[in-house]
Amino acid sequence: MKGFRASALLSQSSLWTCRACLYKQKSNIVKRLNYASEARRFGGNTSRRKATTLVAASGTAGGAVAFFTEDVKYGYDAVERSGRVLTALGISVNDYRIALKESGTVDEQGAALKACHKRCAERVLRVCEQNGSIFIKLGQHLSSMNYLLPVEWTETFIPLQDHCPVSSYESVQEMFIKDTGYPITNLFDHFDEQPIGSASLAQVHIATMKDTGQKVAVKVQHPALEQWVPLDMALTRFSFATLKYVFPDYDLTWLSDEMEFSLPQELDFALEGQNAVRAKEYFRNYKDAPLVIPNVMWGMKRILVMEYLAGHRLDDLQFLDSNNIDRDEVSAALARIFNEMIFGDGAPLHCDPHGGNLAIRKNGKSRRFNFDIILYDHGLYRELPKQIQRDYAKLWLAVIDADEKNMRKYARDVAGITDEQFPLFASAITGRDYRVVTKSVVSFRSDHEKDEISDAFGGDLLQQLVKLLGSVPRIILLILKTNDLTRSLDENLHTRQGPMRTFMILARYCSRTVFEEQMEIIGQHGSMLWPRNLIRLVGAWGSYMRVELKLSLYESYLSLRRVLGFSAMAVPTL
Repeated sequence: MKGFRASALLSQSSLWTCRACLYKQKSNIVKRLNYASEARRFGGNTSRRKATTLVAASGTAGGAVAFFTEDVKYGYDAVERSGRVLTALGISVNDYRIALKESGTVDEQGAALKACHKRCAERVLRVCEQNGSIFIKLGQHLSSMNYLLPVEWTETFIPLQDHCPVSSYESVQEMFIKDTGYPITNLFDHFDEQPIGSASLAQVHIATMKDTGQKVAVKVQHPALEQWVPLDMALTRFSFATLKYVFPDYDLTWLSDEMEFSLPQELDFALEGQNAVRAKEYFRNYKDAPLVIPNVMWGMKRILVMEYLAGHRLDDLQFLDSNNIDRDEVSAALARIFNEMIFGDGAPLHCDPHGGNLAIRKNGKSRRFNFDIILYDHGLYRELPKQIQRDYAKLWLAVIDADEKNMRKYARDVAGITDEQFPLFASAITGRDYRVVTKSVVSFRSDHEKDEISDAFGGDLLQQLVKLLGSVPRIILLILKTNDLTRSLDENLHTRQGPMRTFMILARYCSRTVFEEQMEIIGQHGSMLWPRNLIRLVGAWGSYMRVELKLSLYESYLSLRRVLGFSAMAVPTL
């Protein structure tokens, strides 16, 4: 197959290719490609799906014998897989029942509960590591939920952030042949057998394109996922439903609901390629931050070929300092990128911006920035409804201005938050003590404040937070997740200005969003030149410019203090 061309794949199936790369490589790929077929969603046949559901419910060998006659090995592995989950679940439920009934002093009861947290977390960690698949992703998500789970759980799951399964080259080769009809050697001049990185759902190999010789990153889904995702999702649903039944105050079923909603999208790499092209197009002319998104060559359900772009972790402070990259500028760039995603008109919102999906590299060509921020993994995107954008903007302006009355009003408009729930919601979206939120949210978060919040969520507030997060709209959960992850990234940069500058950037986006809404309302009442509308226009513009002028002056003041080596000051009231 010496004269192989990518266009030959068209005889086997249809692929997806971005328009720019289609133009550049039209000799190889001659039509738009799309592999996101409904027929292959999650794979597997009907009888196997029925079998996995029954195994998840019973976890018994008898169920396997009855329903896995087609594939004895699959049945055996499924029973073993289910048995691990159900055994850990049963032992942990009993462990907590005993610990919660422990007698003694308050300190003794607390120590017993902490010990129970640790035992159960380690037990579940072993199951996640043994089962792999989506259990790794679930464990990674739980490790970042320090606002919700006891520290014994979040710290125990940290190893899952860096230790992900690696699929063998042989299994990847088999998947290529199954999905494309051709071996890897017919598609690439060179393909590194060892991946440069592995995550819960996929791994990335470096390769060289045929004919062009371009170096690319090939993202391949772990082949075993197709087989195990249906069963693993059933086990996850069953586990959280059981926990809710036994401990009604700790309803975490929204976690499995969100995972069931988002996982099909994250497993569709053709969709991810389209998301990446859309995001790249949106930010093509965005000059306020040096965002780089790799070009997509072509994509299929389980394979995605992208431009190879390497970088360092954003929290690699040694790399930043050795290349004279200002941490404060990196922090500000991140704030602009994700605020643009949240508040931009028609902007795509990246809903998984953790440290592994972002990188930074030196850029010696740009006059404004001496670095680029690279954004990877575009599997999970949302677009916020206009009204949510506007109410969310008003909520944050009230938070920054310490206006509790309006905070409560817009929290109700955005997420249906009651006055009773509001203090907890305010702490959840800001990561701050509620008493701080009502005074000045833009001050530095001290270690003492972090400890107080952690202790508070270790008690009765945890039940309230679990209930709260289960009641807010799914889109708000994704915004909260994005806020939490970007806040964590910013803190890891250890900037000189703390959260001050990022809050000012947020305020500018919020102010612009509110101004645009006012302009739209004025336009609905006739010509802008009508006296009444003209007065409204001047008032709206004046309010907007008042905030803009204050923020611009204060940002200049902060820049001067930074140059002179002074610490940051509090942000003025808007």
